[in-house]
Amino acid sequence: MNILRFAVITAFFAVLPFSHIPAFAASDQEKVKVFACEPEWAALAQEIGGDKVEAFSATSAVQNPHYIRARPSLISKVRNADLLLCSGASLEIGWLPILLQKASSDLQPGSIGHLIAAHLVTMLEVPVVVDRSMGDIHPEGNPHVHLNPHNLMTVGKTLADRLSGIDPENASFYKDNYRDFSSRFRAAISRWESEAATLKGKPVVVHHQTFVYLIDWLGMKRVGTLEPKPGIPPTTSHLKNLLRKLRSSPADVIIRTPYDPDDASEWLSEKTGTRAVVLPYTVGGDEQSGDLFALFDRTIALLKETYRVNR
Repeated sequence: MNILRFAVITAFFAVLPFSHIPAFAASDQEKVKVFACEPEWAALAQEIGGDKVEAFSATSAVQNPHYIRARPSLISKVRNADLLLCSGASLEIGWLPILLQKASSDLQPGSIGHLIAAHLVTMLEVPVVVDRSMGDIHPEGNPHVHLNPHNLMTVGKTLADRLSGIDPENASFYKDNYRDFSSRFRAAISRWESEAATLKGKPVVVHHQTFVYLIDWLGMKRVGTLEPKPGIPPTTSHLKNLLRKLRSSPADVIIRTPYDPDDASEWLSEKTGTRAVVLPYTVGGDEQSGDLFALFDRTIALLKETYRVNR
């Protein structure tokens, strides 16, 4: 499906009033089945759904969510799901439309069981024009919205409402769970922002625009990207140009995800003396990032440790 056409269709359905869509109770299954496109959304569904929910993630922390196959096992999972929860903004454009063709009507755009995070939050890096020569540009904006924890709070509130509509017998359970989660997460956000205050304004190089929301939230400064254009692998000429730039305006850290190749960041690290660090990116990105709270604990700890070492 053409990326622009898919973006327009999903954006249209995102604003449809759900008062015109009848709520439906979960089937006689024991738990509400949530098909999450990425681990962070499965983790959020489990936080709010507790033992009433069975959350499945189509991708893992070591997989680039742009590039996976709509394999039979995923088709089977989405066919049996009661709710679909994905990042959106064309992050899953290569495989989600195929899965939706096999899914029930309850998971289609405009249905209560179709929830897209990008429709609920303020998007960053929304392009003025879309030109494929610019690389892998997302017309709706940067899709990696979960790395600002405030966005997780926003999505979580709507998720609790959707679970309540799908499984009305347990509506009070989901809403109570969201209130508990939001209270704990709000306190954690306050702590993270206090702990990360020293990171504000610090220059950073990234592999891809994956960490845009994290950098924006923490007030850091992106001074370079290893990819010459989004989704285009680093080239020798681009890395040499970046090296010249960093010699006059150094960065403090080079960051990448667990699924990004390490050659470009390690090369630049060796040439500049700047530490290259793998951040977990999502839940399960390393052994210490087992849930949403641990994800941000670990991310901020790694960044702060890098700056302590660089002193």
